[in-house]
Amino acid sequence: MRVRLNLATKPLETHRRFFACSCAIGALATILFPVLGWHANSVRKADAALRSQIASTLQRIDALTAERQELERFFSEPSNAQLHDRATFVNAILDARSFNWTLMFMDLERILPGGVHVLSIEPKQVNGQAAVKLTVGAANEEEKQKFLRALEQSGTFSHLQLTNIRVSHPGPSGDQVVLELTVIYSRA
Repeated sequence: MRVRLNLATKPLETHRRFFACSCAIGALATILFPVLGWHANSVRKADAALRSQIASTLQRIDALTAERQELERFFSEPSNAQLHDRATFVNAILDARSFNWTLMFMDLERILPGGVHVLSIEPKQVNGQAAVKLTVGAANEEEKQKFLRALEQSGTFSHLQLTNIRVSHPGPSGDQVVLELTVIYSRA
């Protein structure tokens, strides 16, 4: 009978688990390296495309800035500035003439309740809209409230500002409440 006896001071160790894990990690690295290389290459190409797009956009901005400065220089010349002022004046006249005052008065008449009537009206053309200062007489508080609600709910009159409210005894016109207000009329 043979007895196996190990007389070594250190027992024999197997490194099979280490070799298996390092082979698996090496195989995984072999697969991941080309994938990461492809990803890095695509990111580099995308970055180069973005840099070229940014460069072209900056060139366009520079060209537009230069064009703007040239136009500002051209329009700041005294003869062109006078022409601009004259064109602004003529456009203001054309805007005032093209504004349909009749339509504004028809819209005001449509929203005016029964016990309310206009005492005075002062329309002014401001930036393509009519700023209207109204003095309105109402028979009583209820008619005044109806008129204010109708103005607020109308789509054509906006920016309602009450400047003065006078309550008095009914006079010859039958007005108990007199309102002074400003509104902006704009027909969209």
